[in-house]
Amino acid sequence: MLWRSLLFAWIAGCTVLAFTWAPLVPVLGETTRVLYFHIPAAWVTVVALAWSMGHSAMYLRTRRWHHDDHAAAAAELGILFCIGATVSGSLWAKAMWGSYWNWDPRETSIFFLLLVYAAYLALRGSIEEPARRARLSAVYSVAAFVTVPFLMFIVPRLYFTLHPDPILNSSGRIDMDPRIRIVFFAMLAGFTVLFFWLLRLKVRVLRLARARDEAAATA
Repeated sequence: MLWRSLLFAWIAGCTVLAFTWAPLVPVLGETTRVLYFHIPAAWVTVVALAWSMGHSAMYLRTRRWHHDDHAAAAAELGILFCIGATVSGSLWAKAMWGSYWNWDPRETSIFFLLLVYAAYLALRGSIEEPARRARLSAVYSVAAFVTVPFLMFIVPRLYFTLHPDPILNSSGRIDMDPRIRIVFFAMLAGFTVLFFWLLRLKVRVLRLARARDEAAATA
């Protein structure tokens, strides 16, 4: 489809601009380039897990499979983007701090977030009966989301960290060079659209798998 080609062209264009047009942050040097992938991946992680929580709550209210499909798909993609944020952050840490992992508060909090949602996948995988799996995983997803703002936004601000200021600095301002800001927010938009496209594909796969299982059960 045309929009799919445009999406990949958009992300590719942002990548080129990140390496050729946007200036470097003096204190970060060449590691500035990681900014354009690390933070959008972390942003999409939060969006995906919030989407999963919302559809989990809707499933508990309506018992519609549509919501279970969205909750499961979004959680899986959230973990995928969270891994991307963790890996890109580790590469940045190696360049800046000399080690891939330093148990910095931000590294530690995202690690625990991965564990929380890995348990969600383990829970879904351990229950064979579809309705019970959907119900219990929905309850878990709603409860687990409480950890997202705590681990992503609160804990890193409670302890000393070597990590640079996030997009909103300690004064609550977006402190970026205009060219960095343009490329960064363009990449953020691209990653967000990429997530919703992948979500659509994953939901379709889950629906086909459920239809196959139902057909096999009635055969």
